[in-house]
Amino acid sequence: MKIQASDEKRVCVYCASSRACDPEYHDVARQLGRILAESGYAIIYGGGAAGSMGALADGAVAAGGTVTGVLPRFMMELEWGHPELTELRIVEDMRIRKHMMLSESRGLVTLPGGSGTFEELFEALTLKRLGLYTHPIVLVNTRDYFAPLLRLLEHAVEQRFMDERHLQMWQVVTSPEQVPDALANAPAWSAAAREFAAVR
Repeated sequence: MKIQASDEKRVCVYCASSRACDPEYHDVARQLGRILAESGYAIIYGGGAAGSMGALADGAVAAGGTVTGVLPRFMMELEWGHPELTELRIVEDMRIRKHMMLSESRGLVTLPGGSGTFEELFEALTLKRLGLYTHPIVLVNTRDYFAPLLRLLEHAVEQRFMDERHLQMWQVVTSPEQVPDALANAPAWSAAAREFAAVR
């Protein structure tokens, strides 16, 4: 049965394509896909079929969810696209892919990943700091993966490169079951964040 989701409940998910990581990461991604679908969220993600990306989509599709993938043309030519999505959009490059995924979402969930995931997450955090992206950002901290990153961000605040209020830009959960509540109950954020974007 297809679950109906409104544009107001479209969430972007950043995740990895690695097949070599611990299988627990893939299990959590699959659970997240199912939970988001069952909670009425539509998913927009990078469109891949491997690793956590594929597991996320598999979990959501199996639960009747709506899943949109956004895949750069060169990845499609390498046959990296997931074949069973609600929609697979082919775009020219990574820049367009990132913009489309984030601009069409009303929330962001980040699963553990490598350099590409970090780049996407930091771009989203930067846009939120500037009041250009005002929606929730949730990190799923499987196996305490994000602990070093969180310490680095706290260090940036301690050293006055970021404001203490910037620590409210993201929420951290330990399991996919906690994601819907984290999305729904994230601290309010607005363009007024520009007033303290630069630390003085």
